[in-house]
Amino acid sequence: MIDISESAQSYLAGLLSKQDDEGVAIRVFVAQPGTPNAETCIAYCRPGEEQDGDVSVQFEGFTAWFEERSQPYLIDAKVDYAEDKMGGQLTIKAPNSRVPSVGEDSPLEDRINYVLYNEINPGLAAHGGIVSLIEIVDEGTTAVLEFGGGCQGCSAVDITLKQGVEKALLEQVPELRSIKDSTDHTVTDNAYYS
Repeated sequence: MIDISESAQSYLAGLLSKQDDEGVAIRVFVAQPGTPNAETCIAYCRPGEEQDGDVSVQFEGFTAWFEERSQPYLIDAKVDYAEDKMGGQLTIKAPNSRVPSVGEDSPLEDRINYVLYNEINPGLAAHGGIVSLIEIVDEGTTAVLEFGGGCQGCSAVDITLKQGVEKALLEQVPELRSIKDSTDHTVTDNAYYS
């Protein structure tokens, strides 16, 4: 799944040994996996903070929890630590973190983001726009989106939402019943069409 070098293991074990909580571990996950905004993260994980489905791996001097949802995006990932003049730097390279990896059994959020980032946003980019998923509500039947860039305050946003974004999402993500726009469209500074 992920390769943590010996120097990185030593560094992480040292960090964890300085924590006041006994049994503190690390948790590795990818925020916004499979999108251009994906970020691979390593965070402290206090006892009880691990989540259902997380996989535990024991390393020399510490435990690492890997988020179940992130596992496909952590394939071929590497964590390393190199000392330098400023002390040292922990680096994470996860070449698959931004690669879409979705199927019918993928989480709803991943499937929505796949459609947004691979089908909708490339078209909106021509006008300097972007749309992002904010949250999923109504027991997983409504996606709340936010428009940015040239789409925020654009006079054509209702057409874009209803005839483009909503139509594509409802066709490709059958669990969804509706789409809501949480954008404040009174701000028209960057609007493509005023």
